[in-house]
Amino acid sequence: MSLLPRIRPLLLVPVAVLLCSCFASADETTKPLPVPLVDTVGPAAPGETAVLAGGCFWGMQGVFQHVQGVSQVVSGYSGGDKSTAQYETVSGGQTGHAESVKIVFDPKKVSYGQILRIYFSVMDPTELNYQGPDEGTQYRSEIFAAGPEQKRIADAYIAQLTKAHAFAQPIVTKVGAFKGFYAAEDYHQDYLIHNPSQPYIAINDLPKVATLERLYPASWREAPVMVFPGRASL
Repeated sequence: MSLLPRIRPLLLVPVAVLLCSCFASADETTKPLPVPLVDTVGPAAPGETAVLAGGCFWGMQGVFQHVQGVSQVVSGYSGGDKSTAQYETVSGGQTGHAESVKIVFDPKKVSYGQILRIYFSVMDPTELNYQGPDEGTQYRSEIFAAGPEQKRIADAYIAQLTKAHAFAQPIVTKVGAFKGFYAAEDYHQDYLIHNPSQPYIAINDLPKVATLERLYPASWREAPVMVFPGRASL
């Protein structure tokens, strides 16, 4: 299973340009997004899950692995059938799947609304069917709501961000119904943690982790939760 399609564009770019792109990606002018006005109410189980798609799952997993109250983050596929939930197949863009993450969290420590606040801060919800250098429906931004409560919170927050003109362009992130989540291949799990110097990670994903720490220090945890703790670097 080759990762070359995702990495190939970087192989042709001069080192100086890569470094400039990396620093440019870490936008120090970005400010925290508004606190969600509509959020979880009442008691909730410690093992609530959120399934979110926002471009390459390496970066999205890497961000939420550093969020307080999160106990697990798994990279995978959502939106399509189980039979097509393989990296090479999903990469063709015809399966209905989006590269996604399943986030298991304790609502007493981090609410679903706070999860969405971070999510919208580390990807561009105005990009339709792409994120950064990755193009195709498999890189779309979508919230897979697990029930009416999550849908209510997600719809309300998108409306709130739109009213506040939080982004220069219209938000195109979809709120869809959760139908299933299928974990990605083992070599995709904890990828950012094991490959911080890989050019794609350094340019596109480490700035997202830095944004989390800078914008939301109260939500930051230094030691990331891992799918395979103790596993040697790949």
